[in-house]
Amino acid sequence: MVKGNQTNVREFILLGFAGSRYVQISLFLLFLFIYLLTLMGNITIISLVGTHSHLHTPMYFFLCNLSFLDICKTISFSSCLLQMYFVFSLGCTEYLLLAVMAYDRYLAICQPLRYNTIMNSTFSIQLALGSWASSFLTTSVLAFLITGLSFCDSTIINHFFCDVDSWIVLSCTDTRLIEMVYITICFIVVLGSCAIILVSYIYIISTVLRIPSAQAWQKAFSTCSAHLTVVVIWYGCSIFLYVKPSKQNSLEINKVVTLLNTIMTPLLNPFIYTLRNKDIKEILRKAFRKHHCI
Repeated sequence: MVKGNQTNVREFILLGFAGSRYVQISLFLLFLFIYLLTLMGNITIISLVGTHSHLHTPMYFFLCNLSFLDICKTISFSSCLLQMYFVFSLGCTEYLLLAVMAYDRYLAICQPLRYNTIMNSTFSIQLALGSWASSFLTTSVLAFLITGLSFCDSTIINHFFCDVDSWIVLSCTDTRLIEMVYITICFIVVLGSCAIILVSYIYIISTVLRIPSAQAWQKAFSTCSAHLTVVVIWYGCSIFLYVKPSKQNSLEINKVVTLLNTIMTPLLNPFIYTLRNKDIKEILRKAFRKHHCI
């Protein structure tokens, strides 16, 4: 169904957050500080894992992928379509990597004797590359469909970046196919990865409950707690954003929730993993001691 006058508009105005110039400058400085902190935290994790051979395990390999992903998600592109493509692709990759990490934790706790045989370096690389490749290929279909949209007179996107919801609202042409593809991808990626995580942790919990040793319980909890914390934050925001028809969403509420996903989650990830991980904390302590001794 066509609505309004169709135009060949290819330039959009990103509305961002409403408010006075003082508020906008304050938000800019806050987000700049968060960005620099996120960059520093994730680069630190990648550097530590890369320079310490005893951290060259599947768990830390996937953590490096997650940290690299969180750095990439802050990249901005002049083209709205290219920006949406990368943001959406990287978002899908995060879901899949979190599912892969849950499977890795399942193998480590439920099948420890077979862990090194199954989760070898080749299989780890295949899982990571599969997560990246499938996300970017899937998003290509959505991006291709969006190139066929026509837009009405309004060029104002009520968001701080280009996303599918905003384009659907502005479009003058029939968007039912795009909405169907968009919702299908979101359901498969979000709920599919969520199901893998839930099943993995059901097996993990049932295995842990059969262990009589309190020390073993504590070790299993420390192994999974960081991953679970990130999963709860990420999926809590994501399910609200994506697992429902896009036109029923409030764009104002979406901006706030998206802010948590795109800024706060990448910021918290390195601190959650470092503060809850004995190996990384010990390496950081040694690095600080060495620095002070120089």
